[in-house]
Amino acid sequence: MPEGVTKEAGIIQSLWNGAWIASLAVGVVVWGLILWACAFHRRRKSTTDALPPQVRYNLPIEILYTTVPIIMVAVFFYFTARDERTVTQVSANPDVKVKVEGFQWSWRFTSQVGGKTVSVVGTPANRPELVLPVNKRVQFDLVSQDVIHSFWVPAFLYKRDLIPGVKNVFDITTLNKPGTTLAGRCAELCGVDHSRMLFTVKLVSQAEYDQYVNSQAGSAK
Repeated sequence: MPEGVTKEAGIIQSLWNGAWIASLAVGVVVWGLILWACAFHRRRKSTTDALPPQVRYNLPIEILYTTVPIIMVAVFFYFTARDERTVTQVSANPDVKVKVEGFQWSWRFTSQVGGKTVSVVGTPANRPELVLPVNKRVQFDLVSQDVIHSFWVPAFLYKRDLIPGVKNVFDITTLNKPGTTLAGRCAELCGVDHSRMLFTVKLVSQAEYDQYVNSQAGSAK
């Protein structure tokens, strides 16, 4: 897994790790029972029976293997719902708002902060760069001009679709990792140049971000 660069990525990573640990534990138990059954209920040479003795039912075991999965699913559901609610929570007053517009086959990022606007437009040959400050709440408003795209930064451990006519919004809280450059791409097959629909995200200090906004405000590149 890529190293997460947002607060939400840590939550997703913990949920992912917990799910895998629980799944592996269940797998070990099931594999153990299968091997045990193969070893102790195999046909033996000392007997003439074609098959081992057959049992129609065992009420305690049936109650056990019905109750345990229900409890497991309930636990999975609880942690998934809890973390999903946290990750999808949208702030009413984010530090930075970014309108993400996907089109065939690149991106336009329009950032709004402190009453100033910075717009960056890319092409398949010239991927755009989205600059964000560290330790800030950033809100993404996803819009598509044509077909379905998907905004994906692997280091966010999260992606969201851009669907024409559908408003999708999500927030992240960037970690204190200035100077980090992240790869981003479209994760939804959207046409002939889908593979070239790339972009980068750069995390900078607040002072550097303020300088960037002041130099780029009101322009598009």
